Amino acid sequence: MNNKQIGTKLYNVGVSYKKADVETRSAFSLSKQKQISLLKDAKSKGIDGVMVVSTCNRTEITGFAKHPFELISLLCEHSNGTVEEFVRFSNIYKGSEAIQHLFNIGTGLESQILGDYEIVGQLKQAYQLAQKYGAINTYLERLMNSVLQASKDVKNNTELSSGTTSVAYAATQYIIENVDNYNSKRVLVYGLGEIGKNACKNLIEYTENTNIHLINRTHSKAMEFAEAHQNVAINTFENLDVEIEDADILIVSTGAELPTITAKHIHHNKKLLVLDLSMPENVAKEVKSFENITLINVDELSKITDKTLERRQAEIPKAQEIINKHKQEFAYWLDHRKFTPAVNALKISLQSIQEDEINFHQKKIEGFNTEHAEQITSRIIQKITTQFVKHLKDENTSVDQSIEIVSKIFNATL
Repeated sequence: MNNKQIGTKLYNVGVSYKKADVETRSAFSLSKQKQISLLKDAKSKGIDGVMVVSTCNRTEITGFAKHPFELISLLCEHSNGTVEEFVRFSNIYKGSEAIQHLFNIGTGLESQILGDYEIVGQLKQAYQLAQKYGAINTYLERLMNSVLQASKDVKNNTELSSGTTSVAYAATQYIIENVDNYNSKRVLVYGLGEIGKNACKNLIEYTENTNIHLINRTHSKAMEFAEAHQNVAINTFENLDVEIEDADILIVSTGAELPTITAKHIHHNKKLLVLDLSMPENVAKEVKSFENITLINVDELSKITDKTLERRQAEIPKAQEIINKHKQEFAYWLDHRKFTPAVNALKISLQSIQEDEINFHQKKIEGFNTEHAEQITSRIIQKITTQFVKHLKDENTSVDQSIEIVSKIFNATL
């Protein structure tokens, strides 16, 4: 632990789907630019080691602080959320709990839909963004590498992510279960981010619908997607109103900070199913009050469960075993990192005593064998430092207290 981290602890603070509804999560949501501003602000305030994740299901900061309020303040300053809201809907994890929480997120155990691995990519991006702006310290770097390795092992060695279950898939499943003759309905997908792409792919794969239409603000992206996928028609953003009027189902995944679909886009006399996959919500709330409109948001879609989730539930113990293995490896690294300066300092102190004693006996004893004395005393030093390491690693040892006592005895800065 470096000087900046003295007196600090690892915390994870934030809001998630577990306590906060869509509206509250939207208030705390952070765009990429806001995340960058937060990271820069954290550095300017002397916070050593911090990263931020903001998705449709959670916004969380992980970092070192003397008190969690340092991180909470950052979150509230850079989002539209208030401290009062945070207190009501937040999660705060400290130390080992924060570590466990990151492992759970990275392996899909904390996903709103169990085993959903979309969060893993988002976690990697958050880590890389913090690295880019110099906000990651050695501790967080090693921890995130362990989390991502555990994530890979869980994905490869369990069926926790078997089947296809995500918000985009849940939208398709909702259509299949609730819309008569869904294969013949005209579907408009508005927005071609990652979720929008997945929604289109799922519609093509699971519904065999050949009447899928796509609009994206950047038309070239829509053209590129349509070239790679048959049965998808594209139109320009300027024709959004016309496409909505013709649609039976509207899927919105635009990822904007304010609603992109408002009352002016909706024709009241036409029956329309609207699925809002965006976070913050991109469909204005007033739309829900229209008589012929059915508006479904992320929270409602996430309630959909199937046999896939039952199968995934049975895989949780296997995932936890893998997590425990990687946590132990991280703990070993952490212990070694913590002990090394203390052990090295003790060794240097003992070597100084060794040198003084050998010099003393060289002057006092005629024919004194310096080489033999160095060999014997070096072995003694090695045995002492080895015993010290064993003592520090004992789970019943108070590490800080032991280091302080040895420091006083040998007058060494450990």
